[in-house]
Amino acid sequence: MDRTHDGRAFRMLTVIDEFTRQSLAIHVDRRLNSEKILDRISELFVKHGPPDQIRSDNGAEFTAIAVREWLERVGVKTLFIAPGSPWENGYNESFNGKLRDELLNVEIFYTPREAEVLIESCDSITTKSGHTVHWAIDHPHQKLSCHALLSRLTPRSSPNSRP
Repeated sequence: MDRTHDGRAFRMLTVIDEFTRQSLAIHVDRRLNSEKILDRISELFVKHGPPDQIRSDNGAEFTAIAVREWLERVGVKTLFIAPGSPWENGYNESFNGKLRDELLNVEIFYTPREAEVLIESCDSITTKSGHTVHWAIDHPHQKLSCHALLSRLTPRSSPNSRP
């Protein structure tokens, strides 16, 4: 579990398109419930269209009746991974692990919103399996220095840096 500087936990909803390998959303909050899941995925469905299926773990926020019924109404199948079987969602698990290793474990966050802004400010990461995941998230704010995610280059030596 990820935490802010005061020890309070926060959670992340990461949504990755398995075909394009784009991170479509990373939502950070103290708690994720079915209402927040529905809000976020409905936004994604409007922007990208509904997928054929959604793969997720068996967390209460995903298995809630409201979420399952809404997904059924819009024609999206659910693929729940077996409890204790993260390899069934290996791509997302690899992404989350790399995100944690490269950013979450090396930064101190004071609020979940600060964590979300820093996460969204980075363009991409390379997962443990060697696949690059690019963010498809709009960045309304100026890019921040994410040297850990830029192959551990300093901001000045990064190929994306400005003189």
